[in-house]
Amino acid sequence: MKRARVIVWGTGFVGKLVLRELLGGHPAFELAGVIVHDPRKHGVDVGELVGLPPCGLRASTDIDAVLATPADAVAYFGPTAMYLQENLSNMSRALRAGKHVVSTAMTPLVWPDACPDAITAPLREACREGGTACFTTGIDPGFANDLFPLTLLGVCARVDRVRVQEILDYASYPGDLSPMGFGAPLDERCVLEEPEVLIFAWGHTLPLIARAAGVALERVDTVWEKWAAERPTAWAHGTVAPGRCAAVRFEIRGWVDGEPRIVLEHVNRLGADAAPAWPRPRGVDNDAYRVLIDGSPDVVQETTFRGGPRKDANVGGCLATGMRALNAIPAVCAAPPGLLSALDLPLVPGLGTIRADAAPRR
Repeated sequence: MKRARVIVWGTGFVGKLVLRELLGGHPAFELAGVIVHDPRKHGVDVGELVGLPPCGLRASTDIDAVLATPADAVAYFGPTAMYLQENLSNMSRALRAGKHVVSTAMTPLVWPDACPDAITAPLREACREGGTACFTTGIDPGFANDLFPLTLLGVCARVDRVRVQEILDYASYPGDLSPMGFGAPLDERCVLEEPEVLIFAWGHTLPLIARAAGVALERVDTVWEKWAAERPTAWAHGTVAPGRCAAVRFEIRGWVDGEPRIVLEHVNRLGADAAPAWPRPRGVDNDAYRVLIDGSPDVVQETTFRGGPRKDANVGGCLATGMRALNAIPAVCAAPPGLLSALDLPLVPGLGTIRADAAPRR
Protein backbone atom coordinates (compact mmCIF):
# COMPACT_ATOMS: atom_id res chain seq x y z
CA MET A 1 0.00 0.00 0.00
CA LYS A 2 1.48 3.34 -1.04
CA ARG A 3 1.12 5.84 1.79
CA ALA A 4 -0.10 9.33 0.92
CA ARG A 5 2.00 12.08 2.48
CA VAL A 6 -0.23 14.54 4.32
CA ILE A 7 0.29 17.98 5.83
CA VAL A 8 -2.17 18.75 8.61
CA TRP A 9 -3.06 22.46 8.83
CA GLY A 10 -4.82 23.32 12.08
CA THR A 11 -4.62 21.67 15.49
CA GLY A 12 -7.97 22.54 16.98
CA PHE A 13 -10.43 19.94 18.23
CA VAL A 14 -10.75 18.04 14.93
CA GLY A 15 -7.12 18.46 13.89
CA LYS A 16 -5.79 17.00 17.13
CA LEU A 17 -8.08 13.98 16.89
CA VAL A 18 -6.88 13.23 13.36
CA LEU A 19 -3.23 13.74 14.30
CA ARG A 20 -3.56 11.18 17.09
CA GLU A 21 -4.78 8.64 14.55
CA LEU A 22 -1.98 9.47 12.11
CA LEU A 23 0.64 9.14 14.83
CA GLY A 24 -0.83 5.75 15.68
CA GLY A 25 0.72 4.38 12.48
CA HIS A 26 -2.03 4.56 9.86
CA PRO A 27 -0.89 2.38 6.92
CA ALA A 28 -2.48 4.59 4.23
CA PHE A 29 -1.09 7.96 5.34
CA GLU A 30 2.24 9.45 6.40
CA LEU A 31 2.35 12.71 8.33
CA ALA A 32 4.64 15.10 6.42
CA GLY A 33 4.15 18.33 8.36
CA VAL A 34 1.90 20.31 10.69
CA ILE A 35 1.00 24.00 10.30
CA VAL A 36 -0.22 25.93 13.34
CA HIS A 37 -1.46 29.49 13.85
CA ASP A 38 -0.58 30.02 17.50
CA PRO A 39 3.08 31.11 17.96
CA ARG A 40 3.12 29.22 21.26
CA LYS A 41 2.78 25.96 19.32
CA HIS A 42 5.67 26.73 16.96
CA GLY A 43 8.49 24.24 17.44
CA VAL A 44 6.47 21.99 19.75
CA ASP A 45 6.78 18.27 19.06
CA VAL A 46 3.54 17.16 17.41
CA GLY A 47 3.22 14.12 19.66
CA GLU A 48 3.41 16.28 22.76
CA LEU A 49 1.00 18.78 21.18
CA VAL A 50 -1.72 16.13 21.02
CA GLY A 51 -0.92 14.39 24.31
CA LEU A 52 1.21 11.53 22.97
CA PRO A 53 4.92 10.74 23.35
CA PRO A 54 7.33 12.79 21.20
CA CYS A 55 7.38 11.79 17.53
CA GLY A 56 10.28 13.92 16.25
CA LEU A 57 8.16 16.14 13.99
CA ARG A 58 7.63 19.73 15.11
CA ALA A 59 4.67 22.00 14.42
CA SER A 60 5.44 25.22 12.57
CA THR A 61 3.96 28.63 11.87
CA ASP A 62 6.20 28.91 8.77
CA ILE A 63 3.55 28.18 6.16
CA ASP A 64 5.81 28.45 3.12
CA ALA A 65 8.41 26.12 4.60
CA VAL A 66 5.87 23.43 5.43
CA LEU A 67 4.10 23.73 2.06
CA ALA A 68 7.49 23.26 0.39
CA THR A 69 7.71 19.83 2.03
CA PRO A 70 7.03 16.96 -0.42
CA ALA A 71 3.44 15.91 0.22
CA ASP A 72 0.37 14.80 -1.71
CA ALA A 73 -2.29 16.75 0.17
CA VAL A 74 -3.11 19.23 2.90
CA ALA A 75 -5.80 18.27 5.40
CA TYR A 76 -7.10 21.73 6.31
CA PHE A 77 -8.86 21.88 9.67
CA GLY A 78 -9.20 25.64 9.81
CA PRO A 79 -11.87 27.83 11.44
CA THR A 80 -15.53 28.14 10.44
CA ALA A 81 -16.99 30.12 7.55
CA MET A 82 -17.06 33.18 9.85
CA TYR A 83 -13.35 33.46 8.95
CA LEU A 84 -14.03 33.54 5.24
CA GLN A 85 -11.03 35.45 3.94
CA GLU A 86 -8.55 33.62 6.16
CA ASN A 87 -9.83 30.26 4.96
CA LEU A 88 -9.85 31.25 1.29
CA SER A 89 -6.32 32.60 1.55
CA ASN A 90 -4.96 29.53 3.32
CA MET A 91 -6.67 26.98 1.10
CA SER A 92 -5.67 28.84 -2.08
CA ARG A 93 -2.10 29.02 -0.85
CA ALA A 94 -1.95 25.25 -0.41
CA LEU A 95 -3.60 24.58 -3.76
CA ARG A 96 -1.21 26.87 -5.62
CA ALA A 97 1.70 25.11 -3.91
CA GLY A 98 0.70 21.92 -5.70
CA LYS A 99 -1.02 20.28 -2.75
CA HIS A 100 -4.51 18.82 -3.07
CA VAL A 101 -6.74 20.03 -0.24
CA VAL A 102 -9.32 18.21 1.84
CA SER A 103 -11.03 20.54 4.28
CA THR A 104 -13.60 20.69 7.06
CA ALA A 105 -13.58 24.50 7.12
CA MET A 106 -15.82 26.66 4.94
CA THR A 107 -18.58 24.01 4.90
CA PRO A 108 -20.73 26.07 2.47
CA LEU A 109 -18.29 24.59 -0.08
CA VAL A 110 -19.82 21.13 0.37
CA TRP A 111 -21.77 22.20 -2.75
CA PRO A 112 -19.57 24.76 -4.53
CA ASP A 113 -22.25 25.55 -7.11
CA ALA A 114 -24.34 27.19 -4.37
CA CYS A 115 -21.53 29.56 -3.35
CA PRO A 116 -21.05 32.99 -4.90
CA ASP A 117 -18.23 33.52 -7.37
CA ALA A 118 -16.41 35.72 -4.86
CA ILE A 119 -15.79 32.57 -2.82
CA THR A 120 -15.26 29.95 -5.51
CA ALA A 121 -13.31 31.97 -8.09
CA PRO A 122 -10.10 32.32 -6.01
CA LEU A 123 -10.14 28.62 -5.23
CA ARG A 124 -10.83 27.56 -8.81
CA GLU A 125 -7.96 29.76 -10.00
CA ALA A 126 -5.66 28.27 -7.35
CA CYS A 127 -6.66 24.78 -8.50
CA ARG A 128 -5.81 25.70 -12.09
CA GLU A 129 -2.44 27.17 -11.10
CA GLY A 130 -1.48 24.20 -8.93
CA GLY A 131 -3.12 21.45 -10.97
CA THR A 132 -4.89 20.45 -7.78
CA ALA A 133 -8.32 19.49 -6.46
CA CYS A 134 -10.18 20.68 -3.36
CA PHE A 135 -12.85 18.75 -1.45
CA THR A 136 -14.74 20.20 1.52
CA THR A 137 -16.73 18.03 3.89
CA GLY A 138 -17.95 17.89 7.46
CA ILE A 139 -20.53 15.94 9.39
CA ASP A 140 -23.44 18.42 9.13
CA PRO A 141 -23.08 20.11 6.70
CA GLY A 142 -21.24 17.15 5.24
CA PHE A 143 -21.51 13.41 5.02
CA ALA A 144 -24.43 13.05 7.46
CA ASN A 145 -26.66 15.19 5.23
CA ASP A 146 -25.22 14.47 1.79
CA LEU A 147 -23.64 11.00 1.63
CA PHE A 148 -26.15 9.36 3.99
CA PRO A 149 -29.40 10.59 2.39
CA LEU A 150 -28.06 10.32 -1.17
CA THR A 151 -27.17 6.67 -0.57
CA LEU A 152 -30.62 5.92 0.83
CA LEU A 153 -32.43 7.78 -1.96
CA GLY A 154 -30.73 5.30 -4.26
CA VAL A 155 -32.70 2.38 -2.82
CA CYS A 156 -36.11 4.04 -3.27
CA ALA A 157 -38.60 3.84 -6.13
CA ARG A 158 -40.35 7.05 -5.04
CA VAL A 159 -39.53 9.70 -2.46
CA ASP A 160 -42.28 11.95 -1.13
CA ARG A 161 -40.19 13.66 1.55
CA VAL A 162 -36.72 13.35 3.03
CA ARG A 163 -35.79 14.80 6.42
CA VAL A 164 -32.22 14.75 7.71
CA GLN A 165 -31.79 15.36 11.43
CA GLU A 166 -28.92 16.12 13.76
CA ILE A 167 -30.08 15.41 17.31
CA LEU A 168 -27.14 16.16 19.54
CA ASP A 169 -26.27 17.21 23.07
CA TYR A 170 -23.67 19.98 22.72
CA ALA A 171 -22.92 20.26 26.45
CA SER A 172 -19.43 18.71 26.07
CA TYR A 173 -18.53 20.50 22.82
CA PRO A 174 -15.67 22.98 23.39
CA GLY A 175 -16.15 24.96 20.17
CA ASP A 176 -17.79 28.37 19.86
CA LEU A 177 -21.57 27.99 20.03
CA SER A 178 -22.37 31.70 20.39
CA PRO A 179 -23.60 31.97 16.75
CA MET A 180 -26.39 29.54 17.77
CA GLY A 181 -27.36 31.67 20.78
CA PHE A 182 -26.59 29.19 23.56
CA GLY A 183 -26.40 30.91 26.94
CA ALA A 184 -27.95 34.14 25.64
CA PRO A 185 -31.33 35.66 26.57
CA LEU A 186 -34.15 34.29 24.43
CA ASP A 187 -34.96 37.71 23.03
CA GLU A 188 -31.40 38.18 21.79
CA ARG A 189 -31.26 37.36 18.10
CA CYS A 190 -28.19 35.26 17.31
CA VAL A 191 -26.27 35.30 14.04
CA LEU A 192 -27.70 32.06 12.69
CA GLU A 193 -31.31 33.15 13.23
CA GLU A 194 -30.92 35.30 10.14
CA PRO A 195 -32.31 33.08 7.36
CA GLU A 196 -29.70 34.11 4.80
CA VAL A 197 -26.86 33.34 7.20
CA LEU A 198 -28.33 30.00 8.26
CA ILE A 199 -28.91 28.91 4.67
CA PHE A 200 -25.36 29.90 3.71
CA ALA A 201 -23.84 28.13 6.72
CA TRP A 202 -25.89 24.93 6.74
CA GLY A 203 -28.19 24.83 3.74
CA HIS A 204 -26.03 24.03 0.73
CA THR A 205 -26.70 20.31 0.89
CA LEU A 206 -30.32 21.06 -0.08
CA PRO A 207 -29.47 22.03 -3.69
CA LEU A 208 -26.92 19.20 -3.77
CA ILE A 209 -29.63 16.64 -2.92
CA ALA A 210 -32.05 18.32 -5.33
CA ARG A 211 -29.49 18.16 -8.15
CA ALA A 212 -28.78 14.50 -7.45
CA ALA A 213 -32.52 13.69 -7.38
CA GLY A 214 -33.21 15.66 -10.56
CA VAL A 215 -35.61 18.24 -9.11
CA ALA A 216 -35.57 22.03 -8.91
CA LEU A 217 -36.01 23.87 -5.62
CA GLU A 218 -38.77 26.48 -5.79
CA ARG A 219 -37.56 28.23 -2.64
CA VAL A 220 -35.67 27.64 0.58
CA ASP A 221 -36.83 28.94 3.96
CA THR A 222 -36.03 28.41 7.62
CA VAL A 223 -37.68 27.74 10.99
CA TRP A 224 -35.98 28.60 14.30
CA GLU A 225 -37.03 27.76 17.89
CA LYS A 226 -35.37 28.24 21.29
CA TRP A 227 -35.86 26.62 24.66
CA ALA A 228 -35.08 28.30 27.98
CA ALA A 229 -33.14 26.52 30.72
CA GLU A 230 -35.35 25.69 33.70
CA ARG A 231 -32.41 25.33 36.09
CA PRO A 232 -28.67 26.15 36.01
CA THR A 233 -27.26 24.06 33.15
CA ALA A 234 -23.60 23.09 32.98
CA TRP A 235 -21.80 23.03 29.64
CA ALA A 236 -18.24 23.24 28.33
CA HIS A 237 -18.21 27.04 28.65
CA GLY A 238 -19.58 27.33 32.19
CA THR A 239 -23.21 27.46 33.29
CA VAL A 240 -26.34 28.65 31.50
CA ALA A 241 -28.60 30.57 33.88
CA PRO A 242 -32.31 29.72 34.11
CA GLY A 243 -34.33 31.55 31.47
CA ARG A 244 -31.47 31.63 28.97
CA CYS A 245 -31.12 29.54 25.84
CA ALA A 246 -30.21 25.90 26.48
CA ALA A 247 -31.60 24.30 23.32
CA VAL A 248 -32.28 25.28 19.73
CA ARG A 249 -34.23 23.62 16.96
CA PHE A 250 -34.10 24.80 13.39
CA GLU A 251 -35.13 23.63 9.96
CA ILE A 252 -33.86 24.57 6.52
CA ARG A 253 -36.57 23.58 4.06
CA GLY A 254 -36.31 23.02 0.33
CA TRP A 255 -39.68 23.39 -1.40
CA VAL A 256 -40.64 21.22 -4.38
CA ASP A 257 -44.14 21.09 -5.92
CA GLY A 258 -45.49 23.53 -3.35
CA GLU A 259 -44.33 21.79 -0.16
CA PRO A 260 -41.13 21.34 1.86
CA ARG A 261 -39.87 18.00 0.59
CA ILE A 262 -36.16 18.19 1.47
CA VAL A 263 -35.64 19.30 5.07
CA LEU A 264 -32.51 19.63 7.20
CA GLU A 265 -33.36 19.74 10.91
CA HIS A 266 -31.16 20.38 13.94
CA VAL A 267 -32.20 19.63 17.52
CA ASN A 268 -29.28 20.72 19.69
CA ARG A 269 -29.44 20.63 23.48
CA LEU A 270 -27.28 21.38 26.47
CA GLY A 271 -28.03 18.32 28.58
CA ALA A 272 -30.27 15.34 27.92
CA ASP A 273 -33.21 16.82 29.84
CA ALA A 274 -33.40 20.03 27.78
CA ALA A 275 -36.38 20.59 25.45
CA PRO A 276 -38.06 17.28 26.38
CA ALA A 277 -40.84 17.64 23.79
CA TRP A 278 -38.48 18.01 20.82
CA PRO A 279 -37.39 15.03 18.70
CA ARG A 280 -35.10 12.44 20.21
CA PRO A 281 -33.29 9.47 18.70
CA ARG A 282 -35.25 6.25 18.43
CA GLY A 283 -32.38 4.22 19.85
CA VAL A 284 -30.92 4.16 23.35
CA ASP A 285 -28.48 7.01 22.75
CA ASN A 286 -29.31 10.69 23.25
CA ASP A 287 -27.29 11.71 20.17
CA ALA A 288 -27.81 10.64 16.58
CA TYR A 289 -27.82 11.62 12.94
CA ARG A 290 -31.04 10.40 11.37
CA VAL A 291 -32.45 10.19 7.86
CA LEU A 292 -36.23 9.82 7.48
CA ILE A 293 -37.62 9.08 4.02
CA ASP A 294 -41.34 8.89 3.27
CA GLY A 295 -41.78 7.02 0.03
CA SER A 296 -41.57 3.58 -1.46
CA PRO A 297 -40.13 2.14 0.67
CA ASP A 298 -40.11 4.27 3.82
CA VAL A 299 -36.61 4.45 5.28
CA VAL A 300 -35.29 5.26 8.75
CA GLN A 301 -31.54 5.34 9.29
CA GLU A 302 -30.06 6.36 12.64
CA THR A 303 -26.32 6.65 13.21
CA THR A 304 -24.45 7.42 16.41
CA PHE A 305 -20.78 8.27 16.93
CA ARG A 306 -18.76 7.75 20.10
CA GLY A 307 -15.12 8.59 20.70
CA GLY A 308 -12.46 9.07 23.34
CA PRO A 309 -12.19 7.29 26.67
CA ARG A 310 -15.64 8.52 27.72
CA LYS A 311 -17.23 7.47 24.43
CA ASP A 312 -18.47 11.01 23.94
CA ALA A 313 -20.74 11.86 21.00
CA ASN A 314 -18.98 15.14 20.18
CA VAL A 315 -15.54 13.49 20.18
CA GLY A 316 -16.82 10.65 18.00
CA GLY A 317 -18.57 12.97 15.58
CA CYS A 318 -15.60 15.32 15.26
CA LEU A 319 -13.23 12.40 14.68
CA ALA A 320 -15.56 11.04 11.99
CA THR A 321 -15.62 14.52 10.43
CA GLY A 322 -11.85 14.64 10.18
CA MET A 323 -11.48 11.06 9.00
CA ARG A 324 -14.02 11.52 6.21
CA ALA A 325 -11.75 14.26 4.87
CA LEU A 326 -8.55 12.27 5.40
CA ASN A 327 -9.89 9.05 3.89
CA ALA A 328 -11.00 10.98 0.79
CA ILE A 329 -7.42 11.99 -0.05
CA PRO A 330 -6.65 9.14 -2.51
CA ALA A 331 -9.85 9.88 -4.46
CA VAL A 332 -9.21 13.65 -4.41
CA CYS A 333 -5.64 13.14 -5.65
CA ALA A 334 -7.00 11.06 -8.54
CA ALA A 335 -9.67 13.63 -9.50
CA PRO A 336 -9.30 16.34 -12.16
CA PRO A 337 -8.26 19.78 -10.87
CA GLY A 338 -11.07 21.89 -9.44
CA LEU A 339 -13.63 22.11 -6.65
CA LEU A 340 -15.24 18.79 -5.74
CA SER A 341 -18.38 17.72 -3.92
CA ALA A 342 -19.64 14.36 -2.67
CA LEU A 343 -21.18 13.84 -6.13
CA ASP A 344 -17.72 13.91 -7.73
CA LEU A 345 -16.11 11.23 -5.57
CA PRO A 346 -16.35 7.46 -5.80
CA LEU A 347 -17.12 5.37 -2.75
CA VAL A 348 -14.57 6.17 -0.03
CA PRO A 349 -14.33 2.91 1.93
CA GLY A 350 -11.53 3.84 4.33
CA LEU A 351 -8.34 2.37 2.88
CA GLY A 352 -6.24 0.74 5.57
CA THR A 353 -8.81 1.06 8.35
CA ILE A 354 -9.08 -2.70 9.00
CA ARG A 355 -5.70 -3.75 10.33
CA ALA A 356 -4.11 -5.90 12.97
CA ASP A 357 -1.96 -3.29 14.72
CA ALA A 358 -2.71 -2.11 18.24
CA ALA A 359 -5.15 0.76 18.66
CA PRO A 360 -3.47 4.16 19.18
CA ARG A 361 -3.42 5.55 22.69
CA ARG A 362 -6.19 8.04 23.41
